[in-house]
Amino acid sequence: MTQRRGLREQKKQATREALREAALRLALERGPDNVRVDDIAEAAGVSPRTYNNYFSSREQAIVAAVTAERETRVAAAVAARPATVRLADAVIDAIVDQYTTQSESGHDALLLIATRPALRDAFVHAATAIEHPLIDAIAERLGGTDLHTARVLAAGVAAAVRVALEQWLRPTITSPATSGLVVPSGALPDLLRTSLAPLAPALDAAEKRMCHSA
Repeated sequence: MTQRRGLREQKKQATREALREAALRLALERGPDNVRVDDIAEAAGVSPRTYNNYFSSREQAIVAAVTAERETRVAAAVAARPATVRLADAVIDAIVDQYTTQSESGHDALLLIATRPALRDAFVHAATAIEHPLIDAIAERLGGTDLHTARVLAAGVAAAVRVALEQWLRPTITSPATSGLVVPSGALPDLLRTSLAPLAPALDAAEKRMCHSA
C-alpha cells in the first residue's frame, strides 16, 4: 500500500512538472496571451480536466515554473541551519537566497512575469505557499512546543515577502510606448531584508522564550 501511494505521488509530481514546464515554454515562445489551458495540457500529454486538478489558471502554471518547490527549499534551509545560528538570520537568509538565486531560464521567466500584470499578481501570491512549510521549520527550532507562535511568525514572514515582491514589481510607466514595462524598484535582496527586518525582534523573542523554558 505504501509503495503504491509512493508511485502515485511520483506520477502526480511528474505531471505537475510537465505542466509547468510546458506552460513556461509556450508562454516564452508565443507570449502568455496566446497560450490556452488546452495548449498546455496537450503539450504536457494530459487532458484539460487533468490540468485543472493541478492549476487554476495558465498564469499559475507559468509562475509555478519559477517558484516550484521554493517553499520546501526555504523551510529545509531554515531547518538545516545549526542551532547556534540566530533564528531570524536563518529565516531571512533562507528567504533571500531562494528568491534571488535563478537559472538563466529563470531570468527569462522573470522578465516575462514582470511585463504582464496577471503574471505579476500570480507571482506575488505564490509567496503565500511558504507559510505552511515554514511553520514546521520554525516550530522545530522553537522546540516544537509553541505551534501558535510558529504560525504567527510564518504568516508574518509570508506577508513581508509579498510586500517586498509587490514593491519590486511595482509598475513604472515612463512613456506611452513602455506602458507595460516594469522597472524593479531596488535590488530584490535589499527589499526582502528591509521587509523582513521588523520581524527579527519577534523571532528573537520567541527564541529567547524557548531557551528560558528549556
